Amino acid sequence: MHDTGTGSTGNTAQPSRRTVLAATAGVTAALAAAGPAHAAAPDDSRLRALVSRMTLEEKVGQLFVMRVYGHSATAPDQADIDANLKEIGVRTAAELLAKYRVGGIIYFAWAHNTREPHQIADLSNGIQKASLELPRGLPVLISTDQEHGIVARVGKPATLFPGAMAVGAGGSRSDARTLGRIAGAELRAMGIRQDYSPVADVNVNPANPVIGVRSFGADPRAVSALVAAEVAGYQGSGVAATAKHFPGHGDTNVDSHTGFPTITHSRELWEKLDAPPFRAAIAAGIDSIMTAHLMVPALDDSGDPATLSRPILTGILRERLGYDGVVVTDSLGMEGVRSKYGDARVPVLALKAGVDQLLNPPDLDLAWNAVLTAVREGELTEARLDASILRVLRLKSKLGLFRSPYVAQGGVDRAVGTRAHLAAADRIAERTTTLLVNEGRLLPLSRRRHPKVLVVGADPASPSGTTGPPTGVLAGALNELGFTATALSTGTAPSAATIAKAVAAARDADAVVAATYNVTAGSAQKALVEQLVATGRPVVAVAIRNPYDVAQLPTAPACLAAYSWTDVELRSAARVIAGRVKPRGKLPVPVQRADDPEQVLYPVGYGLSY
Repeated sequence: MHDTGTGSTGNTAQPSRRTVLAATAGVTAALAAAGPAHAAAPDDSRLRALVSRMTLEEKVGQLFVMRVYGHSATAPDQADIDANLKEIGVRTAAELLAKYRVGGIIYFAWAHNTREPHQIADLSNGIQKASLELPRGLPVLISTDQEHGIVARVGKPATLFPGAMAVGAGGSRSDARTLGRIAGAELRAMGIRQDYSPVADVNVNPANPVIGVRSFGADPRAVSALVAAEVAGYQGSGVAATAKHFPGHGDTNVDSHTGFPTITHSRELWEKLDAPPFRAAIAAGIDSIMTAHLMVPALDDSGDPATLSRPILTGILRERLGYDGVVVTDSLGMEGVRSKYGDARVPVLALKAGVDQLLNPPDLDLAWNAVLTAVREGELTEARLDASILRVLRLKSKLGLFRSPYVAQGGVDRAVGTRAHLAAADRIAERTTTLLVNEGRLLPLSRRRHPKVLVVGADPASPSGTTGPPTGVLAGALNELGFTATALSTGTAPSAATIAKAVAAARDADAVVAATYNVTAGSAQKALVEQLVATGRPVVAVAIRNPYDVAQLPTAPACLAAYSWTDVELRSAARVIAGRVKPRGKLPVPVQRADDPEQVLYPVGYGLSY
């Protein structure tokens, strides 16, 4: 951890009390009767008064949540200034707020927003200060995608938890609530008040290229319970949770980032399979729901994506399910929402459908002006904008942004990546690792019989700012557990020469651990495992993403599912391999036979132990 006030980030230090009071004076005067700064949250009449004083341009801005490059609100690196100028036409986050008056900003690691916790807190404070110092300035709702597992924007030293499918394998609502509580407390300490999590999609399609292990599983009842628990955890810590992707993204074989998926479920199947987790989220008081860029003909046969569908967002989500919280689009830069209409029409149609927040348009100037023009020409009414702005302001008020928009560096030290939080993540992970095959009771490995372990396999890019690569993390964890382990990265598509090298190395080892990543029938990873098994050395296959790998590895005498290649899940797998903990995870999705996908090889709830 950095000391409070470190100057290494180039960010503005935490604002002084005088600066805070000056910056918030206009908002405070508008919202509260005479009284202390910690007065009760403003009621609707005061929020409506705020809306009534906004210019039309300010109202349009409040509807957008935008990316911006840089680690600082006012002094980003030159490369980030150049990227901002190219993509947004501004130099900094402060200029973005001054020009467009956006209501929200989303953080990404690739936009260099999330270098380390103290810098993130400084950035959040700088954004709030820049917005609040504007005429009629409002606090900004800062958001990010911190799902944990394979999708997280804030990495170490923040606490990183197992992803949703791993939590599904653990099956504990208490663990899901703890995850949300701790993760929420850490995000809030860094000034992030809206998290685009949990994923409420029920993953019933093993070929799903975009959801997969981001889902809690294939059983809608189990998914519903875990969604509700995680929502309670996040929102109990003062962070808005976001159930996604409505009306359900779990049965697609197209990635909506790059294509336009279609869900072919009947209305009845949607009610049974996809709707329950969203109903559970709404019953739990979910603050926001994210839309999906996909077509569901049974719910709306117009050919429009759900993000732009009034029958889905207003007819079903608002009227049928009774949801009156914030509706945020998935990123408007994704192909699934851009394939039918141009980028100028998408934000207007989304608002007409019932959306409140327009997330990350590819061209903000085009989108912002399109909404402005739609109001001026009468396609959208100002009252329609007001309804969404009021929902957004209610959420900002609920989250305490009007009372306390800034965060303290001391709060970062007290909350982010603490020993207790990291220990909780390890305990949760230990309940998720799933043992699927254990012929001849190979596992747990014995340090006496198998002292030398070779770790080979896929080394996909480390997710979530974790240590990586997976083979190295597994080998390191096994070394700490008393083995002599070495790592040999063979990749997701090992060549014949690479396989031969691994086989030669295996002959000098007492056991082999092979990390597999989405193995298919013709995958070279399958050939690697088969040739390693042929050496006669004990082989333990660890699926580090989808658990379906086991169906393609019939010769492996031991198979585990870790559900992700983040450090916390790999360390858990190593402890299970070494026998330090017993495998307790149960499959949250079925695994079909490789030779007959209509037949289930391992059902939901399957899992061995010692």
